[in-house]
Amino acid sequence: AYEIRNCDWSSDVCSSDLNTKTNCMIQKTYYKTKDYCKVKFSLENEEANSVEILGLNNDWKDSIVLKRKKDGSFSTEVTLPRDSRHEFKYLIDASNWANDPSADAEVPNPFGGSNSVITL
Repeated sequence: AYEIRNCDWSSDVCSSDLNTKTNCMIQKTYYKTKDYCKVKFSLENEEANSVEILGLNNDWKDSIVLKRKKDGSFSTEVTLPRDSRHEFKYLIDASNWANDPSADAEVPNPFGGSNSVITL
């Protein structure tokens, strides 16, 4: 048994260095008997060739590559510990950083920008 909570079913526009519209969505699935949460990250950008996510579990070196779907959007599912907080950013085409406005928060980073935050 599971429940889906804190979902933003509408797409939000990511803040990005790109001139094209980028839509983002985060979906959290909580399992009643598990100590983790399944999180689906989705991103739509017509001009993107690749999308990665960095920062989850405080890992800014090893990216998670989002897979391109038939409709051209990108998505991935990850499991993260319950009662945890993670900063992250999308890396589009290996050079453009983007935050996710559907994230729970945004915090300043040491580089003069900001990171998205997901809280489980």
